[in-house]
Amino acid sequence: MESTIQVTGVSGLPVIHEGDDLVGMICDRVEFSEGNILIIASSVYSKAKGHTRRLTDIVPTPRAERIGKANHEDPRFIQAVLDASGGILMEHPFILSELAGGHVGVRAGVDQSNIEDDMVILLPPDPMKAADEVREEVRKRTGVSIGVIITDTVGRAFRRGQTGHAIGWSGMTAIRDFRGDTDLFGHVLKITEEAVVDEIAGFANFVMGESNNGVPAVVFRNCPGWAGHNDLYFNRDEDLFRKLLKKMEE
Repeated sequence: MESTIQVTGVSGLPVIHEGDDLVGMICDRVEFSEGNILIIASSVYSKAKGHTRRLTDIVPTPRAERIGKANHEDPRFIQAVLDASGGILMEHPFILSELAGGHVGVRAGVDQSNIEDDMVILLPPDPMKAADEVREEVRKRTGVSIGVIITDTVGRAFRRGQTGHAIGWSGMTAIRDFRGDTDLFGHVLKITEEAVVDEIAGFANFVMGESNNGVPAVVFRNCPGWAGHNDLYFNRDEDLFRKLLKKMEE
């Protein structure tokens, strides 16, 4: 029997501040069932957990001053990006950062939107742990086991525009692995691996919006299950983009 996937934005949430019970607010507005998937924007999760900084408290280093001048950005903001980065893959015309969990993004995902002036939002320091914690908190409150995805808005190589990407997930595998299956003509699939968590994150981002929609969480219902693995990020030997960037710096 075919199932119809339902996608619903969690509306009516107030502006979130540090210390707010984000999961409790969501549970008050959503009736979860087994197998549902809750997608939460990393920005709102970080605000609730206090993963923010005030620009006036930041003293930029000479490196931040240099990059800020080259990129026409506030050196205090650049310093926040450098502090949040596990490694820098590119400095100009924008900072391309690698974070501890393997996620690579522009400016380390540091964000100045949907927060008070003079503040920046940082990505959760451990997005996988964040997803685990949200999932466990929902289970404690509702007795229901769900999947959780923490998202960030990210640009893509070769394409204009941003889309939602999964940076943390729990209760599912990141990749649906088709290798070894056969197609409609009986051909054995050798390389097909579907990044399901990113596909879900991308559509959730469409529902959330990027400006003043006020929908920082989305629920997917009736998603079919899948089998696969969690190797979403290329390792250093596989990552051709990383190798090319390294050659450019030489």
